[in-house]
Amino acid sequence: MKKIFVSAVALMAALTLSAQDVTTIFNEAGAAFNAKDFAGAAAKFEQVIDLGIDNEEVASQVATAKATLPKCYYYLGGAAIKSQNYDEALKNFSKSAELAELYGDMTQMSKSNGWVAKIYQIQGGDAFNNKDYKTAAGIFEKGYKADPDNTGMALNLAMSYCEMGEYEKGMDIYEAIAAKTHPKYAEDVAKAKEMMALYTNNKVAEMQGAGDFDGIITMADAQLAKNPASALFQNVRLQAYSGKKDYAKVIELGQAAADAQVDEEDKSLMYYLLGAAYNAKEMKAQAIAAFQKVTAGPAAENAKAALAELQK
Repeated sequence: MKKIFVSAVALMAALTLSAQDVTTIFNEAGAAFNAKDFAGAAAKFEQVIDLGIDNEEVASQVATAKATLPKCYYYLGGAAIKSQNYDEALKNFSKSAELAELYGDMTQMSKSNGWVAKIYQIQGGDAFNNKDYKTAAGIFEKGYKADPDNTGMALNLAMSYCEMGEYEKGMDIYEAIAAKTHPKYAEDVAKAKEMMALYTNNKVAEMQGAGDFDGIITMADAQLAKNPASALFQNVRLQAYSGKKDYAKVIELGQAAADAQVDEEDKSLMYYLLGAAYNAKEMKAQAIAAFQKVTAGPAAENAKAALAELQK
């Protein structure tokens, strides 16, 4: 019994000593942090976590160390940014994000990842400006993974994909940008929609030139499977069915395509194609009703002429 009692006393003394040591290191870490010696503070806070992780006596010090350690690396990243040492900044911001995620600080993780993305945006800028889209995409991909809300970089990534011929990957990024609703993204949302239309129209024109209406439909269906509400791809698909003279499909899909459009010229075009399909099927009343809804854009004159013929 006596031997066991002595061992227990020795164990308690060791634990007490360990707690005291951890507290001392913790105080040193705090002093370093307050002095803006963030590298020294990080090393000390890491010691606190390692030495005190299973010691209930220093649980509060360990918790504070976990909360502060990601901030140490964040500030180290900031210092590296100021000296334009982007590799060092990237290393520290990445470490900050990793630790913040590990210790459950999602706000800090988001802030750190935001800077990770900004650095990749800077690093990919030269390649992008020099039209080396493959290199640019490889860099921007890393930034996009860190912060998908960096819509400026995401636009560049999407364009890089499209210029490389990776149309679907580009559209996925553009769609993600276009889906954002916060007012701060409004300008980039508009740009994403503009570029989606540009690259899609270019691709459609190429396929139309080859008479590949089925290819256009397959492309549109693939995008609509991801975003059924896409006005652009409902428009593209309906035009392709009209181009291949599949009037039954135009009639089936026409109203939904028209309803999806927000631009009056696009909506009018959908109704014009629907009216032409009804007319081809000799469904006069339905054709007249559809043509009467064509009110804007180049299709309006054609619809007017078609109505004049139908109403003789």
